[in-house]
Amino acid sequence: MEQRYPHIFEPLTIGDMTLKNRIVMCPMGSNFGKLSGEMSFEHIEYYAQRARGGVGLIIMENASVDSPTGSNGTTQLRLDHDGFIPRLHKLCETVHLAEGRIAVQINHAGASASFSRTGVQPVSASDVPTKDGGDIPRPLEVKEIHEIARRYGEAAKRAVIAGFDAVEIHGGHSYLISQFLSPLTNHRTDEFGGSAENRARFLALVAREVREQVGPRFPVLCRISADEFLPGGNTLDDCLEYLRFVEEYIDVFDVSAALNASMHKQLDSPFFPDGWRSYMARAVKERYGKPCISVGNYRDPEVAERVLAQGDADLIGIGRGLIADPNWVRKVWYGREGEIRKCISCNIGCAGNRISSNIPIRCTVNPDVVGGDAYLQRRVNKPCNVVVIGGGTAGLEAACTAAEVGCSVFLLEEKEELGGLSTVIAKIPEKRRLADFPHYLVQRAAKLKNLYVFTGTKATADALATFHPDIIVNATGSKPLLPPIAGLHEFIDLPGGAVKSIQGMIDSLDEYPDDAAGKRVVVIGGGAVGLDVVEFFANRGADCTIVDMLPLIGNGLDPVSKVAFGTMMRENDVEQLVNTALMEVRADSFVVKTEEGERELPFDYGFVCLGMKAFKPVLEDLEQIYADNSVKIINIGDSSRARRIIEGTEEGRNVLMALEKRGFL
Repeated sequence: MEQRYPHIFEPLTIGDMTLKNRIVMCPMGSNFGKLSGEMSFEHIEYYAQRARGGVGLIIMENASVDSPTGSNGTTQLRLDHDGFIPRLHKLCETVHLAEGRIAVQINHAGASASFSRTGVQPVSASDVPTKDGGDIPRPLEVKEIHEIARRYGEAAKRAVIAGFDAVEIHGGHSYLISQFLSPLTNHRTDEFGGSAENRARFLALVAREVREQVGPRFPVLCRISADEFLPGGNTLDDCLEYLRFVEEYIDVFDVSAALNASMHKQLDSPFFPDGWRSYMARAVKERYGKPCISVGNYRDPEVAERVLAQGDADLIGIGRGLIADPNWVRKVWYGREGEIRKCISCNIGCAGNRISSNIPIRCTVNPDVVGGDAYLQRRVNKPCNVVVIGGGTAGLEAACTAAEVGCSVFLLEEKEELGGLSTVIAKIPEKRRLADFPHYLVQRAAKLKNLYVFTGTKATADALATFHPDIIVNATGSKPLLPPIAGLHEFIDLPGGAVKSIQGMIDSLDEYPDDAAGKRVVVIGGGAVGLDVVEFFANRGADCTIVDMLPLIGNGLDPVSKVAFGTMMRENDVEQLVNTALMEVRADSFVVKTEEGERELPFDYGFVCLGMKAFKPVLEDLEQIYADNSVKIINIGDSSRARRIIEGTEEGRNVLMALEKRGFL
């Protein structure tokens, strides 16, 4: 496939480093490190998987140059002491054995650190937090600034000793260097504040120290937020101005974007198209003539090839896409693009786990981020029939996994279409990327000769018995929660009516105008589904109101989605009614109870999105029939409890545990 994607698979030499292709794994925190700041062996295997998958260059997640002050997490990797070199050397050896190249990103978190995780007050250019509710940092003294710059250089020297092929300075994303660069967080009046040259002075000190420590031929990269996408923040033009003060020290610019308050344009929301930020890399490349990395929702190899071919960038950075599928590059090389398990940009298991919960990353579409496809080496030791009820994402993952280890698998889906709720939600234009996951699962299932799929088939106990099951997987999903509220059941989803559930809304998509200006939309339920509905109509100009019983809208969302939905509601003047309960549904209005009393909310389109509830129509019968435990029954995904896709995917893969317990593996 080299001829189909000649630019992706063209080697590139930078200093003493030669890359076999133009795909770069972006640096992303994982929380796989140890509390000490040392790498774990699990961590090493995580990167080794991506190296074996063919990535040209791995840029390892950021390592602190000055802990604990510069640390942004409880398991933050460290490069501020020689004691961390041996394990990092093991990482480099492992990646090199897989014919990969690896860089380490060095960083100081500054005000993005927090007292709760480090035990010390954060430091920064000024006393400005980098996010709402963040700790107020202490402004650094000039002598401290020079000391920290020196520590960057020392960390870079350790990277060389450890065996890394390059080092990247993190100058973006609301970390310390970014806090000096951005006028939003740098209010200094000394030589490190004010003009672009002064604000870039700290980065210039760091870059010079790093260059002096690593020598002229060792590649030095610098990640930047080329556009901060915030009022009063640096624009792309501002970035092009301040980079002239550091470009002599840098070999490659890693052109990213955004700060904490615009995070949805850094860890891109799903509605952004592949490669939408490539114009930024092109601008930097044209101004300074340096190789540039373009990042931004790259999933499709054809887009990556086009961006490289038209000269927007020299390298393509893929982050979450390589969490989802470590073998992205290998699959493209061998012409197996249809088998790529594409990231759906949900930001739940990666950003949500790491930023919100401070736990190791996971992935909605990849149920084993570290172990990968190791399970494929296992085989059943005797015949085993597995029947899966329900062809949503959880059921498909269970069916494919069981078939891949040698079971005879029979999947029954009552609808004519596989994919479940994911396929339904993906019909909303802003959520279309969600369809990539069920599409991948359907393609995976189609290749398995021992997996038999029956669509348009209702599962009954008698029907299941004909397959002589050893294990039954119930994955019948969920349905909208419709509590006994006055008028709700009478008016919802009536033909031609204005009150819809999420299913009714999606079934009526073609009926809603592209220009909804002047239309009044009221959504009951401030969770992810309700916000999806608001987003759809607000982006089309409607006057929207969202209602929830809780004190805030979007409770439980990942941090990227919170920022994205918050920005959307602010920019579209969406009315948010919290601590507000639905009391009555009428044909063209909702009656709600607020803290001030009852209120009627008239609408042109009204939606009730109060969540989902488990749907398991045959499970109880099956449990009674097989009460003697002759057949193992497992209930997974939303039919166990309505949750997110990620839990269903994990439970689908866990069919392996049921096989083990029954002695089939």
